[in-house]
Amino acid sequence: MTQALYRKYRPKGWDTVLGQDHIVQTLTNAIKADRVGHAYLFAGPRGTGKTTVARLLAKGVNCLNDDPAKRPCNECDYCKAVNENRFLDLIEIDAASNNGVDDIRDLREKINFAPSQGKYKVYIVDEVHMLSGGAFNALLKTLEEPPPHAIFVLATTEIHKIPATVISRCQRHEFRRVPVDEIVANLKYIVAAENLKADDEALTLIARQSAGGMRDAQSLLDQLASTGDQITLALAQTVLGTATSQTVLDVAASILDLDPARGLEAVHKALDSGADPRSLARQIVEYMRGLMLIQMGNGDQVEAAAEVKKQMDAHAQSFTIADVLRMMKAFNNAATDLRGGWQPSLSLELALAEMMEPMAAPAQPATPTRTKPQPGPAKQTVTQPQAESDAPKSSEKPVISAGEVIKVWRQIIASLPKAQANLGALLNSVRMIDVHGKTLILGFASDVLVEKMNKPDQLEAAQKAIADVLGVTLIIHCTVTNAKGKIPSDVPQDGMVATAIQHGGEIVNVD
Repeated sequence: MTQALYRKYRPKGWDTVLGQDHIVQTLTNAIKADRVGHAYLFAGPRGTGKTTVARLLAKGVNCLNDDPAKRPCNECDYCKAVNENRFLDLIEIDAASNNGVDDIRDLREKINFAPSQGKYKVYIVDEVHMLSGGAFNALLKTLEEPPPHAIFVLATTEIHKIPATVISRCQRHEFRRVPVDEIVANLKYIVAAENLKADDEALTLIARQSAGGMRDAQSLLDQLASTGDQITLALAQTVLGTATSQTVLDVAASILDLDPARGLEAVHKALDSGADPRSLARQIVEYMRGLMLIQMGNGDQVEAAAEVKKQMDAHAQSFTIADVLRMMKAFNNAATDLRGGWQPSLSLELALAEMMEPMAAPAQPATPTRTKPQPGPAKQTVTQPQAESDAPKSSEKPVISAGEVIKVWRQIIASLPKAQANLGALLNSVRMIDVHGKTLILGFASDVLVEKMNKPDQLEAAQKAIADVLGVTLIIHCTVTNAKGKIPSDVPQDGMVATAIQHGGEIVNVD
């Protein structure tokens, strides 16, 4: 039987432990000075090396090498015995299956016996948080006053479940998630040692999917290596379930176009083909996360095929950051929602329906208000609170109407180069557009957005893009506005009603 990669490449010395230098230094210094504690608590995410470091500690305290700085040496009989899982004084206990009072009492009875081989008996209790309350109580006295030949190492992924009385009797060490670059370097080493073929992009994807767990990353690599093919980004995305499918692109496009029928058709077609609804929801969330990263200027963090990346760039400019966050939250809820158990598509349908509220982009018309048609011209009743805008007032005639600017706003945003994706996102979040003389008033939802937009390079680039499309040079003034929505398509874009809405008004009646 082939040995799993994570077992084959488990660190055998302190120098090969990844991402835990703060712990390695403390423990090696303790071994050198012969000041090893009687009880340790190792806490941290899964696959970060807790059990591995515990085994290294067991080797180090029992190593026969004369130089404490070289322990463990991996050459003496005791080190070899630990490496080969035949060292009698290393006892590993799985607390998940040995969590009762009787199990701990049995341990307490045997702990007083002298070591069979080495100087110390080392007890590694994995997933110690699984012990029952009675078992913890039975362990307390032993932890407080163990025999001089015994060392306890308690390992847990959920330290908040450990009683404070237990924590206080141990030296506590927090294990950290392993950095992505260190995981990638280790995977490259394994690929070379195993004569595998793997693309760097695929290894980076594996490292990020492992969420800082070295063991998970090695297991994923093992899984991909078993396909027998070169490990490419496309293969990794397909096997790991992170590939952006056409369904995801169709759902995103349907939300952008406010076309629920198209989105539902794409979802049902995928589910009818055997797709898992939660997996599909996670793919949508991952896609939206990619859009968010692109909007925030971190597009290099997105692993995607060239054609998908091109589509993501377009969607990142079309959606606002606020819209992307809404979609991430809605579909993340769908990925974890249990309400759809009897109807697999329900959670996805609810998320899609929630997204069919008009997006926040200023140039996209809102869905028409569902009112009965009335004969003759309709009268719009508008409530208008006191405007929060500090825009300069001018009696000078506007050089161009606000309606004309709104009509081409999408075109202005689309004309920006990819290097100005942040500016595109800011212009996408504009809530109010007005023109006073030669001044273009842009209303934003918060001071933070105004501050970001008011940077000289942003203003200069925006004014140039506007001038290129409209043929008119406008001075941009940014302000905070309390506008609550977009102007309905049947309302003149530069009329009195539109102006009221832009300054915080809201249509309350149509008659």
